[in-house]
Amino acid sequence: QVQLVESGGGLVQTGGSLRLSCAASGRTFSSYVMGWFRQAPGTGKEREFVAAISWSGGSTDYADSVKGRFTISRNNAKNTVSLQMSSLKPEDTAVYYCAARRSWSTPRVNDYDYWGQGTQVTVSS
Repeated sequence: QVQLVESGGGLVQTGGSLRLSCAASGRTFSSYVMGWFRQAPGTGKEREFVAAISWSGGSTDYADSVKGRFTISRNNAKNTVSLQMSSLKPEDTAVYYCAARRSWSTPRVNDYDYWGQGTQVTVSS
């Protein structure tokens, strides 16, 4: 079992930055691929992939919409994964979820085993 708790969301102006963090419980954090997804409430949009990072951080993957603006990183000693978001746009407004899975194959697929409760990010225009 892995429990995930996100933090760092908030309100920011267009062009601003935010850093999201996800703290994981358990001793086997380094055996999990970690991902960030987001879902815009009230839009009918499905939860979408944002970024993923492999067990040791050697591989990362980003959605085209955030590539070059967002950076995912992890600290296995502290059981945390972070998402540094820069040049934020109103369309980045969503609830951001941290997720964990064992396998690196198809990291963009929304079938992770464990999910956090989410943290709201709102970008004002």
